[in-house]
Amino acid sequence: MTVDNLEKELKQGKLNSIYLFYGEELYLLESAVKKIKKLFGELILGINYIQIDETNVNNIISDIETPAFGFDKKLIIVKNAGLLKGEKKANSKLNNNLQKKIAEYIKENIETIKKSTILVFIEENISKCELAKIIEENGEVCNFEKLKPIDIKKRLKAICNAYEVNADERTLELIIETSGTNMQNLINEIRKLIEYTGKGGTITKEAVEKLTTKEFEARIFDLTDELGKKDIARAMEILKELIYNKEPVQKILITLYNHFKKIYLTKLCMEKNRDIISILKLKPNQTFLVSKYKRQAGYFKINELRKILGELINLDNNYKSGLIDINIGLEAILCAYI
Repeated sequence: MTVDNLEKELKQGKLNSIYLFYGEELYLLESAVKKIKKLFGELILGINYIQIDETNVNNIISDIETPAFGFDKKLIIVKNAGLLKGEKKANSKLNNNLQKKIAEYIKENIETIKKSTILVFIEENISKCELAKIIEENGEVCNFEKLKPIDIKKRLKAICNAYEVNADERTLELIIETSGTNMQNLINEIRKLIEYTGKGGTITKEAVEKLTTKEFEARIFDLTDELGKKDIARAMEILKELIYNKEPVQKILITLYNHFKKIYLTKLCMEKNRDIISILKLKPNQTFLVSKYKRQAGYFKINELRKILGELINLDNNYKSGLIDINIGLEAILCAYI
């Protein structure tokens, strides 16, 4: 089941007996869980609402079988209990046995479960196992994978429309480029812009640049842009802002190295007509970065990129050996491209 179909069902007030949610997009996952709770109605912990994790997962069958005392059904949420990993990845043989036991129990008692329980399994990731197969056969499985930019734009546009605020496609793209693809962050940013713009207004590029909080990776793109344009003063200013905002300098160094490595690979792909997305191993929600990498690759020659990568590696080695202060080293690398 797709996230859109799940949200449509919940909007219609339809509740299934068994769900399995997993994936990286935690905001949408948690939103779905909240909607299930709201549709379920009054929740009394320990009576008709049971929370299970790895510490009490052994109680799951007895919790299903225990009556909901005064209520028609109970809601049981099993979160990060480690039950849906494959045999080779399971924590222990004991966990494997429990996984099989629960799978068998659901298979044999599915009709009873449908009458008395709504069971929601939540995991960060899953592997093919008997329990996952049984849940898929008898319930709904939904992968909350990171959204693609086109889907993020639709959601941001829908929020703007709900508040009667206008935003064109390019402005929405700019918000994503600036604040990343994390839905929780984006919801916060779009609400801030809506509040600033007001009903009937239009979110502008200037408002986005003025009000949105740039994610760390976006600031690295900014720093690289200024370096490519030979505006060393501005590049240094961005570096100092990152340090002032308490970003670990080692993290800045590693991120810069990885960023310039991607620019270097992009440069090679452009020269040899290779597929940039596959070479950079970009996820579907990251493909919008290709144009930015290509633009930045145009700032540097191949030998310059090799030199920068070499200097960043040397700085890392010298810093770890106590031969140089990492802050001074980074500034020296930036100043070398005046």
